[in-house]
Amino acid sequence: MAKIVHKGEAVIEHPNRVSSASKLMRVTVVVLLLLSAFLIAVITFGGWSALAGMKAICVAWIILDVVFAYFVAKWTRGILPVIATLAMMMGVFAMIAVPSWVDREGSGYAQPALDSTVLATLTSMLVALQLLLIAAALYAFRQQWNVEIEHWPEEEGAALAAGA
Repeated sequence: MAKIVHKGEAVIEHPNRVSSASKLMRVTVVVLLLLSAFLIAVITFGGWSALAGMKAICVAWIILDVVFAYFVAKWTRGILPVIATLAMMMGVFAMIAVPSWVDREGSGYAQPALDSTVLATLTSMLVALQLLLIAAALYAFRQQWNVEIEHWPEEEGAALAAGA
């Protein structure tokens, strides 16, 4: 048996990234992350005067959502469980925050830049968005974007078009 000596570099393929389902889930996760960052930004800056110790955390969360969206757009699969975990945490924070925004309607409370009922509604929408983000991130994780198939130029032989 003749020993095959490979000349050149290996060609790496990612077969699970080609399907339309994988592309759709990647776009879905990116859009949900950007929507989450936008909604958190509106709630944070609309209720800035009423947020006590959560200002830095909310700003950090906005930055994280945008950075995660960048990594998902570049097909980074390993970040998806982290996204789902942080979405679960944000969902819990948001569920706890909804009653406190509603309570600010009572007398004796100063209203933030946005009305507290608007902030309560946006925060409830954030809870639903985080649930969607958890489901989308975990479904995308199951698609195994990280699978690689290695081909060497000599193995492709006649499969390459003339002049390629």
